[in-house]
Amino acid sequence: MLYYLLYEKLFEYFSPFRMVAKLSVRSGAAAVTAFLISIIFGPYLIRLLYKLKVGQQIRNDECPPLHTLHKNKQGTPTIGGLLIIISVVMSSLLWMRLDNLYTWIVLFVFVSLGALGFADDYLKVKFKNAKGLRARTKMLVQIMVALIVAAILFYTESKFPLYVPFYKHPVVQNMGIFFAFLAILVIVGASNAANLTDGLDGLAIGTVTSVALSYVALAWIVSNVKWSGYLNIYYVPKASELTIFCATLVGAGLGFLWYNAHPAMVFMGDTGSLALGGAIGTVALLLRKEILLLIIGGVFVMEALSVIIQITSFRLMKGRRPFKMAPIHHHFEMKGWPETRVTIRFWILALIFALAGLITLKIQ
Repeated sequence: MLYYLLYEKLFEYFSPFRMVAKLSVRSGAAAVTAFLISIIFGPYLIRLLYKLKVGQQIRNDECPPLHTLHKNKQGTPTIGGLLIIISVVMSSLLWMRLDNLYTWIVLFVFVSLGALGFADDYLKVKFKNAKGLRARTKMLVQIMVALIVAAILFYTESKFPLYVPFYKHPVVQNMGIFFAFLAILVIVGASNAANLTDGLDGLAIGTVTSVALSYVALAWIVSNVKWSGYLNIYYVPKASELTIFCATLVGAGLGFLWYNAHPAMVFMGDTGSLALGGAIGTVALLLRKEILLLIIGGVFVMEALSVIIQITSFRLMKGRRPFKMAPIHHHFEMKGWPETRVTIRFWILALIFALAGLITLKIQ
């Protein structure tokens, strides 16, 4: 009750300021707010998860060597993505303009996929296994969420151009109904790619933070008529609030990393990874920079491609596997790299990909 009253007072106090403050000020405040919420409430959530015995289940039926490497993670609290969701949603509601449609679209995707991930994590904990929801069920829900987003945009907007990096003009002037297929591909693909990346302490959240930071800059540029005109970028005025949302992802990500860094005190689980990936994909969709996500989110692409290549090779080449294990971060673990080395080098790659993606804005 005390937390609810405090939040109501904060909401009432910041509402007028939210309407007039500069975008950069609100973005910085949103990031700091999300970070502080994560830092303050993190220990409480971790203790609660320990009390509820919501521990990580390590599979030992497919790869005994990996099980040996990760056996110390058994029992570490999962569903820590709740901390990320709470931090992002509270900070977003405090600092984002609530009369902006994009605010509600991105929050809808974030919370919906977070709920899907929570259901998956809950089943894993309840039945003491690492399988959770059926893959078909998760895919169906993700597609439904993406279709809802596409339907809302179809109802409120009339033009859906498709842009590719290094080319200033749209390759398709108006995708029409095909935009729905693109929405499914981007949102579902990004959500699952982030989920695949979540396998080592700090790996997924560090990568997401790098991607979100680049989208802070990208959303600010796309929603600024002067800068978008200067760089020959499609102008999306309603995208201004996405700058703030991405800033909350950065702040919440850094706050969660405080507890998720090796050795992790808590794991985000599917609750966090599905929500974060889906939110990033939605932001890319709303900014009309869907293809650019392939560069900015290069680490996610690597992880997803490694799984696709591994499965395809196994089926078509009589059991041959190009990687020791997929996703690819486990391949390097199996080669003898310490977990921290894999994580930090993937963070470096994530930063390089993010910078490369921003550079393409000028090279066109």
